Amino acid sequence: MIDDEPDSERVSALAPFRHGIFRAVWSASLVSNFGGLIQGVGAAWMMTTIATSSYQVALVQASTTLPIMLFALVAGAIADSFNRRKVMLIAQIFMLVVSVLLTVFTYLGLMTPWTLLAFAFLINSGTALYNPSWQASVGDMVPRAKLPAAVALNSLGFNLTRSVGPAIGGIIVAAAGAAAAFAANALSYVGLIIVLARWKPELPASTLPRETLGAAMGAGLRYVAMSPNIGKVLVRGAAFGFSAGAVLALLPLVARDVVKGDALTYGIMLGAFGIGAVGGALISVRLRQILSSETMVRMAFAGFALCAFNAAVSDQAWQTSLGLLIGGACWVVALAHFNVTVQMSTPRWVVGRVLSVYQTATFGGIALGSWIWGVVADAQGAEFALTAAAVTMLAGGAIGLLLPLPQQAVLNLDPLNRFKEPHLALDLKLRSGPIAIMIEYIIREEDVPEFLATMAERGRIRRRDGARNWTLARDLENPAIWIEHYHTPTWLEYIRHNKRATHADAVVGERLRALHSGDEPPRVRRMIERPTTAGTTIVMPKGPIEH
Repeated sequence: MIDDEPDSERVSALAPFRHGIFRAVWSASLVSNFGGLIQGVGAAWMMTTIATSSYQVALVQASTTLPIMLFALVAGAIADSFNRRKVMLIAQIFMLVVSVLLTVFTYLGLMTPWTLLAFAFLINSGTALYNPSWQASVGDMVPRAKLPAAVALNSLGFNLTRSVGPAIGGIIVAAAGAAAAFAANALSYVGLIIVLARWKPELPASTLPRETLGAAMGAGLRYVAMSPNIGKVLVRGAAFGFSAGAVLALLPLVARDVVKGDALTYGIMLGAFGIGAVGGALISVRLRQILSSETMVRMAFAGFALCAFNAAVSDQAWQTSLGLLIGGACWVVALAHFNVTVQMSTPRWVVGRVLSVYQTATFGGIALGSWIWGVVADAQGAEFALTAAAVTMLAGGAIGLLLPLPQQAVLNLDPLNRFKEPHLALDLKLRSGPIAIMIEYIIREEDVPEFLATMAERGRIRRRDGARNWTLARDLENPAIWIEHYHTPTWLEYIRHNKRATHADAVVGERLRALHSGDEPPRVRRMIERPTTAGTTIVMPKGPIEH
């Protein structure tokens, strides 16, 4: 566990670099991202030379985002269930192998449009496996207070390479061909693989059996479904990805057909996008301090709409590149803020899965947008498609009128660690169940409105953390008595449910205890259900109130 450091360090945008492992992984990722961008330029430009339609060119962008949409949830469950360092290592080795095969196929002249798309899909399947573990591991490398700065630095690192990588990729493709670009990408994985192999994180040992992937995925989806603020981020992220993806998907066509350039022109334009993104990463932490979440995101939507419209009407590479500077900054400001909001709203036990759902929404929007805008460009031209995307981007910003993003807040989502397994009179196994829980409160009539409002929040938290069939009932003969009732499938799931409680959740429990007017604490009954043919229901001993 990483201890928090003095407040003076928290305000620094470079504070995460004080942690050696973050610094090492960040540096190695810089090289890996550099190679990935060179490979991306090679793939996109190669497709313009072998494709028979604009649709296939746009599919290169779709093939890079579709795997994240398809596999992110599984990857998120893996990130929360297995050793994240090992998952990251396996993903990097897989991508290295696929990149070597891509290089060989290209060198031997075996590449077709669909073969190229298949290789792009496989490489980005590795990225889909890697990303949730990497993003969730940031919280293992730096204190929670430094997460916004760490996320901004990750964006900065990627976009530093984006500012020069595409231009160098264009030079490599123009001088030595796409095979050389693919070979450079294969070499770029080596450093990160070495760093991950040598990292030995100190992680708390789990006292409970690992969840199955199916159960872990279900828990992640349930957490997202019962977290309204995260749901708002998903909608806005999908809307941003759908409309903003048009620029990156159609940029090869803009470089070739609109401004009449070559591979180097395409690389320079991507570089301009990257330079703008570096600027966005540098100012994003400051923007979070002076602007509300909704204002930041609306500005990003509007700025990217300007970028798309400028690309549609400009026939000069320099003018298009100026617009891409704005687009790159808005891209990072929006996506980094979405990422930070998700991470700061999610406890460690489920952060990989929630991040994966966010990635599914955002990159699913990009993949869908790349396909649709490619179809539009095929029928009406890239200029028309980019103009339509700009209008769609403005409409996406207006969604905030109905679904405004939550205000920035720092919640203590560390585990509460207050629950202790009660002593049981029965020899219960972890798989025993179903378990029924009943908690009895005594509430004064004047406190009923506040109690009901607090219980609504308690019910959401219960269901979010795995409780089933949660209900609240009032005694007809003694209206002061209220019974909270819920189930868990097994005793193991009951323990897991209670261990998921955070310090932020404890505020609700403390409010309920303050409203309880009985002489004793609220009465808890833990029961195991049994079929009537096997005997009567067995009542477990009473115990203290849970979290």
